[in-house]
Amino acid sequence: MKGLADAALLAALAMGSVLGASALLQAGWPRRSPAAAILLWQALGLAGGLAAVGALVSLGLPGDHLGVAHSLLHLGASFPGAAFRFPVAFGLVNALPALLLVFRLTCLAAGVALLASLCWVLIAVSAAALQARRRQRALLALLAHGDPKVPGALVVDYPTAAAYCLPGLRSRIVVLSVGTLELLGRGELAAVLAHERAHLRERHDLVLLPFTALRRAFPHSAMCAEAHRAVALLIEMLADDRALRGRPTRELVSALVRFGTAGTCPAPAGALAAGEGDMAARVVRLLQPVRPLPAAASAAVCLTAGLLVAATVALLIV
Repeated sequence: MKGLADAALLAALAMGSVLGASALLQAGWPRRSPAAAILLWQALGLAGGLAAVGALVSLGLPGDHLGVAHSLLHLGASFPGAAFRFPVAFGLVNALPALLLVFRLTCLAAGVALLASLCWVLIAVSAAALQARRRQRALLALLAHGDPKVPGALVVDYPTAAAYCLPGLRSRIVVLSVGTLELLGRGELAAVLAHERAHLRERHDLVLLPFTALRRAFPHSAMCAEAHRAVALLIEMLADDRALRGRPTRELVSALVRFGTAGTCPAPAGALAAGEGDMAARVVRLLQPVRPLPAAASAAVCLTAGLLVAATVALLIV
């Protein structure tokens, strides 16, 4: 019965991850502590995917639990007179090995296909992002220039407001448009630069990448789309918090309001932009700050995330 028990536990973990994600979408505390919420989102996504694959593969591999059904049917068919009252039972007893083999192969194929699909989409999304950033860097080398107003950033001659960053292992670039320089004051520009550099320093692009892949793998899933949107907003809020270290809140709020009213150019593929996410929610959060989660509550969230992944991995390898 070990195989059936493992499959049931893994299926319960997969379903629990989906229910947990649904509850997290409705919760208000993630905006108080975006870092802890992002960690929990990552754990739910990883555990849910691994558990779903593991449950299917467990059902597809040979195990004693498949012999239980055969024994029960054989017992039912062995009662006196069963051949006359339940002739179907005898047919099932004879056909059961072939049916179980088809069931096993179907589950195994589904599990392998799901794993291969998730891995392939993750690789494809990563490759597409790298290629888009490579093209952007080549264009910036031709079109962008420096400006003393924004040291360390590149400026493109574009009238619409735009501010984004291009992450990478060796090349990390913050790009602003001329429209942004004309729109924002010095303090506002400094806040936007701090926001973008927080994205680069903490590699928020890698945090968002699995959720982008998940949305690509299941394009018709409202849950995947909402999860991507929620994590993207939390990443922007986290970068807002980092940008406020040592800076007045009003500068970043003013910059976001100006971006929101003037309209910004969408960020290119593979980039993270200061004007992304629910701008109104970010501004309200900055204007009406709430206290972060207590240290004990944040630790509990992190522990829950770790236990969720550890339990899933333990069931897969034991």
